[in-house]
Amino acid sequence: MTPLVETRLAFDTVARTYDDDNARNPVIRAMRRRTIAEVTSRLAPGARLLDLGCGPGADAEHLGSLGYEVLAIDWSREMAEEASRRIRAAGLEGRVEVKNFGIHELDGLETGGFDGAYSDLGPLNCVPDLDSAARSIAGKLKAGGILVASIIGRVCPWEIALYGLRGDWKRARVRFSREPVPVPFYGRAVWTRYYRPAEVQPKFADAGFETIGLRSLGLLVPPPYLEGFAARHPGWMRTLETVEDLIASLPSLRQWGDHFLLVMAKK
Repeated sequence: MTPLVETRLAFDTVARTYDDDNARNPVIRAMRRRTIAEVTSRLAPGARLLDLGCGPGADAEHLGSLGYEVLAIDWSREMAEEASRRIRAAGLEGRVEVKNFGIHELDGLETGGFDGAYSDLGPLNCVPDLDSAARSIAGKLKAGGILVASIIGRVCPWEIALYGLRGDWKRARVRFSREPVPVPFYGRAVWTRYYRPAEVQPKFADAGFETIGLRSLGLLVPPPYLEGFAARHPGWMRTLETVEDLIASLPSLRQWGDHFLLVMAKK
């Protein structure tokens, strides 16, 4: 079984419950709010958007309800079906379309001319060839089109500290692998390649993008898998989020974090 297929099966397995799990996780909710806020601050309602790795469709539904026109794609058949059910239940079929389509298959997608695209919570970490994906995404956007991508980072201070204190240095070093690694996911594995912003930006620059925004997500705020800590300490979470928002774009710090939020424009 190839890593790509194994990853798809992992997401197929959890499609029915994944949105509920995410909705209960305060860290994921905060990350999603910041990603979507970046989209809405750059593109006005009515814009045509491409959702790259839509999962169960929470972002597509939200943006559709705000007046955006969205084509949402996902490589997982079950996730795409769950997103379709969500859009139908919300009565948004006129604004949001869902297709079972992988980011790595974008060249075969006939629709183009999008005003913007977004990818929330790391789908770009799972594509087998990010250079090729960057070119394909560029091919689907208009000149001046905006791409907002939340990408899982290589240097996560919380993770290094957590597993370092436990003496589990093998786990603490996982993100520093240059090859995709199988990340445990609800009893299965999602094959993930971790990046620093400086590794991603040249790939998209070669595809015709320029960076117009970069910040850390999860520099001070703990990773999503520490949702128990976040739920027990809501006051601390609010403080950490506030401080993180103040410092997350500093050049010395924006290369670190559980994720980073990269905003690019097609030249």
